Parts: sequence; C-alpha cells; structure tokens
Amino acid sequence: MAELLSHVLVAYALATVASWRLEWLTTRWVAIAMIGALLPDLNRIGLFVADATLESVFGVPFSVDAIHTLGGVVLLSGVGAMVVVDQHRRAFGVLLAGALSHLLVDALKAYADGAAGAWLYPVTWARHPTPNLYVSSDPAVLAVVGTGTLLVWWRDRTRNE
Repeated sequence: MAELLSHVLVAYALATVASWRLEWLTTRWVAIAMIGALLPDLNRIGLFVADATLESVFGVPFSVDAIHTLGGVVLLSGVGAMVVVDQHRRAFGVLLAGALSHLLVDALKAYADGAAGAWLYPVTWARHPTPNLYVSSDPAVLAVVGTGTLLVWWRDRTRNE
C-alpha cells in the first residue's frame, strides 16, 4: 500500500508544480493525474482473477501483466478519457502523464536481477538496467515522497495568498 500511495503523491506533486505554469491545469486535472498514477497497478487484479477467466470473458488471449507497460497505460488512458464528459484529449494526456510518472518511478527501483520490467512494451521487450535507487517496500520511500508532497502542497497554498 505504501508504494501505491507513493505513486499517487508523486503524481500530485508533479501535477501541482506543473499547474503553476499551466493555467488550464486546475485541481480537477491534478486529481485526474493522480488517478492516472493508479492505472499501471490495475494489473493487481491478477491476484483475484485468473488470466484464463479473463480470456473466457473477453474471448481473446489476455494477460494482466501487460497493464503495467507503456502499451497498457496508453490503452487504459484512452478508455479513461472516454469516461470524461468533455475534453477527451486533455483527459487522455493527463491520465497518461500520471501513468507515465508511475512507470518512470518504477523504472528506478531495485529488482533482484538488476533489470527493470519490460515496461516499454509494445515499443520493445528490452529490460534496461535499473539504478536500484530504492526498494518499494521501504517505508523511507513513503517518508521522502510524503515530505516532498507536503512541501509542494504548502507552497501551493501559500503562493495564492
């Protein structure tokens, strides 16, 4: 849960800082970016539903692992953009930006074999070497991200006064 919260807080901080320059990036769009940061972790549905069950429902071969990739988040951002009543293109871009922040942060974490996941699929199956900056289960990660987000939140509140 700490990792999921960290991704949402990173998206909030990045979108809030971007909103200082972009007038159209209101709190509504910041919230949508935060939702976008959740999209790659929808692959966790595989903990509850087997791929074979999803294959029988959709009628095509299906793997939830592809959700945590570039292709997966582009597809989910497109689906999510259709839910928004207006400004579908902007919603797509903001959802995708939140999801990309998630994928980029995950590209820096430590993996046992020293290579990140194939998150660039369908562009390439290559697994780049990761700098092993952090372990996702380390509570210090949430503390650092939380502190940074708190500073951004405080600056955002005081800059309008």
